[in-house]
Amino acid sequence: MKRHLTLAFLILPLLAISALAQDAAPAPKPPDNIIQVIENGGPLIIMIWCAILGTSFTMVTFVIQNIFTLRNERMAPKALVDSLANEIAAGNYQAAWETCSANNNYLANVLKGALERIGRGKEAVDDTVAEYSLREATALRTRNSYLSVIGVISPMIGLLGTVIGMMKAFAVLGASGIGDPRGLATSIGEVLMATASGLFIAIPAFISYYIFRNRTQQVIVFADDKVGRLLEDIPYEELTGLRIGENFNAGQPGLTAGASQSRRVSMALTTNCPVCNGAVTPGTNPCPHCGASLDWAA
Repeated sequence: MKRHLTLAFLILPLLAISALAQDAAPAPKPPDNIIQVIENGGPLIIMIWCAILGTSFTMVTFVIQNIFTLRNERMAPKALVDSLANEIAAGNYQAAWETCSANNNYLANVLKGALERIGRGKEAVDDTVAEYSLREATALRTRNSYLSVIGVISPMIGLLGTVIGMMKAFAVLGASGIGDPRGLATSIGEVLMATASGLFIAIPAFISYYIFRNRTQQVIVFADDKVGRLLEDIPYEELTGLRIGENFNAGQPGLTAGASQSRRVSMALTTNCPVCNGAVTPGTNPCPHCGASLDWAA
């Protein structure tokens, strides 16, 4: 019995020392930063992280672009609205068209198309406004929808990186066993960073998408209201047949379009329409070329 106790007192300290030495053994040093994590992952992990960074920069670009684009002043600048209102009120429809051509925004693009159809009546103008408004609104909504796409694919890219990293970690585990569970835990923590990064991009992307979607609708309604106000007092009946645009009154550079332009024609002196300059037979009414009503005088 004494012999057994003596052996126990000798063996127990040795076991304790062995355990302490094992605990004091340095664990595998984890990577110091995310750059080392990416480098240790291999070419495929590097490609996945490049895709994550690419979606991040793209999201920031679209957010900044929408912040500067989706503003009432950008869609329908007040100075432009006032200038067009004065030109349309004076009947200078060709000048208003040229003003729209010199500007590139929602209001100018929609109103330009409407002015080109002004000689075809109010119904044609309304149809053109609806068509051009839909075209401009679709461009705005399409640009914003990319934020939703980024919000969907960025977690999937991150998850792909995590799955690939887990496959490598378990392959090492299968080859060497679970002699050091701390190393396995460190590896798993590293590969989960890809999923976390994907979610870090997806959350603000989705939030931005819904914010800018509502903002897009607000600025579209604002710009459409300005277009409607500019077109509401145009005397379409008096402008039947009038052509506005690049081919307006070809051959008469000094002629301007105006609702107050005289359509009085003398049988003795004039045989050309004062609106389109087309040759007309004295007494013909309306003009066979542009349909303008002519007031023939003796």
